[in-house]
Amino acid sequence: MTDKPPIKTRVFYGWVMVALAGFTLFFSGPGQTFSVSMYIDSYINDFGWTRSTVSGMYSMGTLAAGMIMGVVGTLFDRYGHRKMGTAVAVLFGIALLYMSTVKTVPMLLLGFFLIRLLGQGSMSLIGTTLVPQWFIKKRGRAISIVSVFGALGMAAMPPINTWMIQNFSWQTGWRVWAVVMWVVVAPTVYFFIRTRPEDVGLSPDNETRVLIDGGFGVAEEVSWTLNEVIRTRAFWMILYTVIIPSAIITGCVFHQISILGQAGLTPEKVALISSVTSLIRLPLVLVAGQLADRVQLRYLLATSQAVLFIMLVSLYFANSVPLVIVYGIFMGVQMALQGIVMGVIWPDYYGRKHLSTIRGTTMMAGVIGSALGPLPYGFAYDVFGGYTEVVIVSMLFPLIGTAFALWAEKPVKMA
Repeated sequence: MTDKPPIKTRVFYGWVMVALAGFTLFFSGPGQTFSVSMYIDSYINDFGWTRSTVSGMYSMGTLAAGMIMGVVGTLFDRYGHRKMGTAVAVLFGIALLYMSTVKTVPMLLLGFFLIRLLGQGSMSLIGTTLVPQWFIKKRGRAISIVSVFGALGMAAMPPINTWMIQNFSWQTGWRVWAVVMWVVVAPTVYFFIRTRPEDVGLSPDNETRVLIDGGFGVAEEVSWTLNEVIRTRAFWMILYTVIIPSAIITGCVFHQISILGQAGLTPEKVALISSVTSLIRLPLVLVAGQLADRVQLRYLLATSQAVLFIMLVSLYFANSVPLVIVYGIFMGVQMALQGIVMGVIWPDYYGRKHLSTIRGTTMMAGVIGSALGPLPYGFAYDVFGGYTEVVIVSMLFPLIGTAFALWAEKPVKMA
């Protein structure tokens, strides 16, 4: 609340925040599974480690990172996106440089922990919590634009990594991304990001302030604390739908060179499948963003779970390049829906005041889910010589998630 007159600008700085949020989401890529997966065979070939060993280190590192994401979210709420984002970008660069020095299994474990905490976790948190601070009515549309940057990262980084590994070395690949973090990402975050519109005298959605209790303010969403949030049924239903896609898609993508290699695809073609997935995501996230502002979010969430089931069915039958492309298409559809819904549903259900703390906790669950995915897929390959059995078992979980999503009605906070 303020006694200052209303402020409304012709060009709303919130759209700059949208671009910057997308920028940070794009450069979370070196810590994302779709990028890391391009390095896995290099470790196996250079050091003679088994696929289960590498998968286990990835899962353990990811799990450890996920366990402290709740703390990271609280720090974002306390210190703001500018300070925290700059620190994260600098530290992420150090972690990426460290990855180029890996020579032993313990070093690999520490490296995976660092890049998952700082890249997949903390860098993503910037993009997913910054935009909801600046938009309420247009939140779905704004987040859909941010998701486009995530899709572009998924499209660009696998082929870039493959090119750097084949023409230089896997060590060079990590070092290049480290320099990018220090020279490009950290300065951009420091000079341009602002956490909330109120910090610069603006209002969410650039709406004119109205008189409230004798002062100028904006009609604010009802905000929940984390302790209040975890007492609602919707929180746990939605949390399940966070964990399941994270585990399944991470497992599939982490081992995609091996999985799709059984269908006759070379690593170069596997990298192109990621591009196909991303190209499908690009138009769909924009459509999903429009729907998220108009349709009950639990219906979109249920749809994303159903698409995950269809994706697994298509993977089960993927024994040729055309069918693999179908699998990639359904993965793109699922990721588009999932990304938009998760970006909108938490602030829509629980407000924006404690959003980073809440999202840090939910991302902790998502990161833990991504930690659980690669290990059973790697174990299935070592035991059964393929992935058929683990894919069949995985189909059960999104069916349960579809029911949970429909049950996750928006909670009402009692006075």
